[in-house]
Amino acid sequence: CQIPGLNNDTYNVQNNQHASIINRTIPPSHDEIHKYDRCHYYQNRNNTRDMVKCSKWVYDTNTFHETFTSKMNFVCDDAIKTSHAQMIFYGGVLVGDVSFGILSDKIGRKKTFLLSTIITLVMAVGVAFSQSFLVFVILEFMIGAAHHGGFMICCVMSLEYVGPSKRVLTGIPIHIFFAFGIMYIALMGYLLRNWFYVQLAVGAPFVVFLFYWWMIPESSRWLLSQGKYNDAEKIIQRIAKVNKKKIPSRIIDEKTLQTPKTANVYHLFSTLEMTKRTIILLWNWIVIAMVYYGVTMHTGGNIGGNFYLNFFILAIVEVPAKLLVMATLNRAGRKKIHCFCMVVGGVACLCTIFTVLYGGDELEPLTLTLAIIGKMGSAAAFAIIYIYSMELYPTVVRNSGMGLSSCIARIGGMVAPYVAQSGDVVGGKFGQALPLVIFGGCSVSAGLLCLLLPETLNRKLPETVREAKDFTKKLDLDDTDKDNNKLKEYLSNSENEKGKIYTVSS
Repeated sequence: CQIPGLNNDTYNVQNNQHASIINRTIPPSHDEIHKYDRCHYYQNRNNTRDMVKCSKWVYDTNTFHETFTSKMNFVCDDAIKTSHAQMIFYGGVLVGDVSFGILSDKIGRKKTFLLSTIITLVMAVGVAFSQSFLVFVILEFMIGAAHHGGFMICCVMSLEYVGPSKRVLTGIPIHIFFAFGIMYIALMGYLLRNWFYVQLAVGAPFVVFLFYWWMIPESSRWLLSQGKYNDAEKIIQRIAKVNKKKIPSRIIDEKTLQTPKTANVYHLFSTLEMTKRTIILLWNWIVIAMVYYGVTMHTGGNIGGNFYLNFFILAIVEVPAKLLVMATLNRAGRKKIHCFCMVVGGVACLCTIFTVLYGGDELEPLTLTLAIIGKMGSAAAFAIIYIYSMELYPTVVRNSGMGLSSCIARIGGMVAPYVAQSGDVVGGKFGQALPLVIFGGCSVSAGLLCLLLPETLNRKLPETVREAKDFTKKLDLDDTDKDNNKLKEYLSNSENEKGKIYTVSS
């Protein structure tokens, strides 16, 4: 609390007289983490001292010069507003996954990406100038919807530009660059220290994304789905030229184009096997999102050491984790690697209860190391689950399944800030360890449940719900590679669809 009547009060003790005033005015804290009560002060009335709630506060400016929390005094009774703001942001992400996905199917990937970029840029600047909690969360909601809608479009386009054999090589690097974005935020935070300038710095890269309109082509798969065969063919010819591939001058025969049959979301639960598979996948999506975001939220400010360095480390460790996934996913299989990442990361988070409860400051580096392992596990699993889910869902419900999974994952994102701050409710050292224990327990449970799922490596992907029960037929990858330069590859939408060309793979 700011000491009443002391307008030049600061968080740091200025001198002995200041220390004496603090000891007379601010009651001691009831937890083991803080020395003084952060929400009450003593008020002298008629020779008695009453403990009343603070109305003004002073803040430690060693790490942050100013944050939106300190500007708006979202502390004590209003501390929950920070979790509300993060929850609303992830609510926007959920809405963006649905709305921008539908919009991209209607008007195209390229136009929708441009729209998401413009909205994110405008809203990011608007947030920096927001003067109220209501305006702040409305703009954050729109940023969540627009920026993640654009991210999902990038993921879709990266897969639509290449053939099936290159999906791992294009799908996972996007998640690696996602980690670079987090490192950028850590660097800007360290250099600027003020939320206003950090917010503007976060929005700045979207100016560059505006020029992507002239740099990237529309998805040829989307063009074909809209009957724009000539436009699709021009893009395919351009891709072939860049890759130095020779293909026929006319490569799309409209008579042979087939539209795959689709089913509704409820078909994901139409059989016992599909229900079991869908529930396990959805639980994994929820847990991965919760752990991925929650560990960062909790670890950055609640474990000793430099806040910015902790944040940066939690981002940079994602790179080797995802590179390892790229190197092993087509060798060891999806199920084994995913289960390993979830269980090892979860056990690491669970082990922090011992370093926090039974160790002092000297074990903080070990606690941070265990949290980093937990973050690496969730980061690697995040990259795997996209590919694994896409291969497990049969073609007729693949889009529905991926859309539902992505939306359900946002529940984990919305829950993450509340779990990360659950320790504040419990208090003490156990409260400090509680969030990572919750993250770890959920991660282990999700990883073990994956043992009930089938492996998809080198297996024929199912077209129908009935085929989804049978994962025994393997693909002949050698034959696929031999036919790489043939028209068959250019005329394939997926492993089992013939008569469609969407891209040329190198």
